[in-house]
Formats: sequence, C-alpha cells, structure tokens
Amino acid sequence: MRLARAVTVFAALMLLPASNAAADWLFTPFLGGTFAPQIPIVNLEQSAGTTKVVVGGSTALLSDGIFGIEGDFGYSPRFFERSSQFLNAGSNVMTFLGNVVVALPLSVTRESLRPYAVGGIGLIHAAAAALVVQELDIDRNLLGYDLGGGAIGMFDPNVGVRFDLRRFQTVHELENQLTQQRSHLSFWRATVGVTIRY
Repeated sequence: MRLARAVTVFAALMLLPASNAAADWLFTPFLGGTFAPQIPIVNLEQSAGTTKVVVGGSTALLSDGIFGIEGDFGYSPRFFERSSQFLNAGSNVMTFLGNVVVALPLSVTRESLRPYAVGGIGLIHAAAAALVVQELDIDRNLLGYDLGGGAIGMFDPNVGVRFDLRRFQTVHELENQLTQQRSHLSFWRATVGVTIRY
C-alpha cells in the first residue's frame, strides 16, 4: 500500500509542471498475446511455453510534454491451459494497473510516431480450476507491477494506433502445491490497439 501511494503521489507531482500545457485523454482498446510466462503453481497442462490471447483497454491522460498517467486493464482467458488437454475446468489472468507514462514531447515528434515508456503497480488476478484435484485450484488477487514501452502514431487528430510491449510480475511469490517451491508469476504482453484522442 505504501508503494501504491508513493506511485500515485509521484505521478501527480510529475503532471504538475505540465498544468499549463495541453493534455489529451487517450482511449485504447487493444488485442494481443501473452508469452514467456513463468508459472509457479502446479501447471497441470504444462502451458508455460504457450502464447495466449489477451484483450483489454487503457485510458491515459498524456500531456504534450513528457509525463502522463494511465489505467490499464487486460484479460487473458485459458492462461494455464493447452487446447489439446483438458485437465483444467477453466483459467484466466486479469491485470488492472495504474501507470506513469514518460513519452517524447509533441514538440519533438509532432504528429508522427511518439515513443513512450511505462511502468506502474496494481492488481494481478490469477485463477485456475482443476477438474479432478480441487486442492490444486487457485483464485488469488496479487500485488503486481509492469514495465514496458511502445509507440503511438496518429492517423488524424482523433484516431491512431498504439504498439505496446510490457512485462508483468507479481510482487509476492506463489507456492507450488506439490514441490513447495516459491517464485513469482510473470509474463510478457504484446498488443496493438486503436487509440482515440479526446
């Protein structure tokens, strides 16, 4: 909770110098995939090497200077499953994070491709239901963080496209129910979205 408050205060302070500058609301629904996951729980279907679909969206307030803030939501169904196996009754990973955005200013990029870096903290929810051994079920809300970056390019003043790559990881470790070994849940996410500027 202290870390969450610190990030919120930091984001607010970073936006204060840009209070006289213009700021835009950017709404971006996106589609993409997760890959290279590290899965600490008992993984019945051995899905660690698989790529999963992710859908979601973000809302950002980005100044024409350097700093902005963002709320990001992602949902990845069947995260702990393989299509060829049926040992799980269902699974998913959801993320909801608040981020600080650092972008090249519009005075440099104009309306061309605008690169940015992003990082923040929030919720990572992991759920998996085993068909046979219910002791292997998981349904956890975990504190997590993300780091990454991307670029936004506008087709016209109001519509553009965003390319984004981020790594998500839980702050706390999860325990494998069989081996009792502990490690972090983590994965990469790559997405493409349509950005609407308001």
